[in-house]
Amino acid sequence: MGEIMDRRDEILTILAEECAEVIQEVMKVKRFGDQEYNGESAMQRLVKELGDIECMINLMQEFDMINFEELETQAVSKRLKLEKWSNIFES
Repeated sequence: MGEIMDRRDEILTILAEECAEVIQEVMKVKRFGDQEYNGESAMQRLVKELGDIECMINLMQEFDMINFEELETQAVSKRLKLEKWSNIFES
């Protein structure tokens, strides 16, 4: 068996996998709408995957890989860019 990953590498690997799963669910919503499959809507499946990413972000903070203040600063910065450069906030 290969080398055992340290905690940091394992968290980053799982985060990357979860990001890929979010991308997959986003594309299914875009392609098929909010169809139900096995009793769940596409948006419910997307929320599950987003929750998995939130868990990984929380673990990154817990193990001092990131801090929530810096994360919030970046989130605010991104929102300001979106307000300026996207159509999301237009009426």
